[in-house]
Amino acid sequence: MKYYFFLDETGDHGLNYVDKNFPLFLLCGCLMREDRLKSIEHKINDFKQTYFKTYNVILHSREIRKCEGAFQILFDLKIKADFYKDLNAILNEDEYLIIGSGINKEEHIKKYGKGAKDPYSLALSFIIERLVFCLDSIGPISTVQIFVEERGNKEDHLLLAQFNSIMDMGTYYVSSERLKRKITKFSFHSKRENIAGLQVADLCAYPLARNILNPEVPYVPFQVIKNKIYCNEKGEYEGWGLKVFP
Repeated sequence: MKYYFFLDETGDHGLNYVDKNFPLFLLCGCLMREDRLKSIEHKINDFKQTYFKTYNVILHSREIRKCEGAFQILFDLKIKADFYKDLNAILNEDEYLIIGSGINKEEHIKKYGKGAKDPYSLALSFIIERLVFCLDSIGPISTVQIFVEERGNKEDHLLLAQFNSIMDMGTYYVSSERLKRKITKFSFHSKRENIAGLQVADLCAYPLARNILNPEVPYVPFQVIKNKIYCNEKGEYEGWGLKVFP
């Protein structure tokens, strides 16, 4: 069976600056089976047509929260209530799995000092490991293509180098050969391509990060997607579909 894994991020991965209010860098991936991806695309297009009369609006978490651009319609509280109800229904009811990794930069620097590794590289390694574990649990011959949103030529070049290094060397738990059997493609895509899977990953990333930073404070968007996080047989997702480091 063919699967697609859409990867997005929230927070700043650089170690030169740590925002005290948001000291976390998080990568969030959404794994979708080919036939379920088509269902999600159809529902998201219908959703956009309902609220914007066009398919061309890109669902972006920050713009939605800030009511910016096309999302200024959310200043109308009735529209806002209906918008979130319908969007949450899509995110909650459709079939996909979330695999995320958050790096607490503040704690990372305290623990490792000058030896602290790039948060993006760390998070990517953790996620790829868990993606392989997840695919193995689904079926021995399942494969995946990874889609990543473009960030800029320099950033994309560095990320591709990190990915290739992981694929060539393997990780602590997964060999290079095993990675290469499972992951068949790693590609960058512009936001303008309007890829539904990348938009779902974007919508899931911030709630994951928010819950890591403030787990004692209930946050509705996290509750909407919580049951989508890859977990073990006991329903435990920490260390499985959600890896927090250190």
